[in-house]
Amino acid sequence: MSNEPVKAATPQAGDPTIGRLVTDASRDISTLISKEIELAKSELKVSVRNGGLGVGLFAAAGFLAVLAVIMLSVAIAYFINWNGHGLALHWAFLIVFGFYLLLAGLLVFVGVKKLKKVGPPEKAIEQGRQIPAALKGRS
Repeated sequence: MSNEPVKAATPQAGDPTIGRLVTDASRDISTLISKEIELAKSELKVSVRNGGLGVGLFAAAGFLAVLAVIMLSVAIAYFINWNGHGLALHWAFLIVFGFYLLLAGLLVFVGVKKLKKVGPPEKAIEQGRQIPAALKGRS
């Protein structure tokens, strides 16, 4: 090891100053952030477009399903009629109508039972009550 003192590097004429380095870094970070925001916006536009198309396709499928149920209802009524050899056509349609009423009543009954099970979020309320004590340093 030599006992020569370590000399501090002196800035050369072309070397950037600390202020210039900070300014360049700030500009580069700002550019990077703005480019990231632009990328996120373009990705969101594609996602929203695909999501809207997906929702539209689900709505079309739901509409076609409703039409299919209507056609199935008519087919069942004609099946009950059996080309005039079964029940009269008006009774066949009334039977299908009654079936749908019973099904709707059953769905309402099950829905009401499920709604009665809905209650307040007890765990969240209990934790919310503990927050003031925790902030004061008590457990």
